[in-house]
Amino acid sequence: MTPALTQAVQSLMGEASARAIMPRWRQLERHEIEAKPATGSLPDVVTIADKDAEAILAEGLGKLLPEAAIVGEEASAADPALLARLADDLCWIIDPIDGTNNFAAGTSPFGILVALAERGETVGGWILDCRSGRFCHAARGSGAFVDGERISARETGFDPPVAANSLVYLTPERRALVGAAIAPHYTLVDIPRCAAEQYPRLVLGQNDVAIFERTLPWDHAAGALFVNEADGKVARPDGSPYRPVDWDRPGMIGAASPRLWDEMAARYPAP
Repeated sequence: MTPALTQAVQSLMGEASARAIMPRWRQLERHEIEAKPATGSLPDVVTIADKDAEAILAEGLGKLLPEAAIVGEEASAADPALLARLADDLCWIIDPIDGTNNFAAGTSPFGILVALAERGETVGGWILDCRSGRFCHAARGSGAFVDGERISARETGFDPPVAANSLVYLTPERRALVGAAIAPHYTLVDIPRCAAEQYPRLVLGQNDVAIFERTLPWDHAAGALFVNEADGKVARPDGSPYRPVDWDRPGMIGAASPRLWDEMAARYPAP
């Protein structure tokens, strides 16, 4: 992963934010927000900003690596067959607005996630916070960076550790089971409902652990690589690595350190 490629991706993400996203924050008309099929306890929506940002990113990324497939969240919603391209030799993965529900409600956080996969394995990840401009990126085997500075994940130092658990896609029965197994051992905090924020929190000393049920590639490919390259740990509950191509497999744990990951994995009821 060359610095030139990261610079080009960052520029594209900034362009999508400046042109398609930020001018519409708190300015959306009702007809510019559409409901998506509900898959959890909270409704999902898509906005005109999601669609326009994805178009900008797909066009630009396609020019950077013409040989790479492109799997965007909104394009995949329209054509689920695109998900098969995740196994291609190279594949861009795009979440044009991560945290769309926040964005549509006029709140934050929200951001852009872009990842590059090679034969089903994530090799590059880029995360832009649209409001603050914070830019996180990672390349496989080359470390993690925030605004150009290399970073290592740090624990919060709190006892009990801080957990932000995404349980909205669990059945009520499973939510109760997971909660009973985990809640006594952690200080529970609200999730941001935005992976572009939740993964950086694991690195920046704000959260210690997080669990996820749904593991769609555009939500998790960039962030999982970022945490792992920062010497934290993101993996399936059985310890196997997260691969975007296995997007329909439920369950994942993220942690600021391998020690914290091991503690959560020992308590987490298997899906």
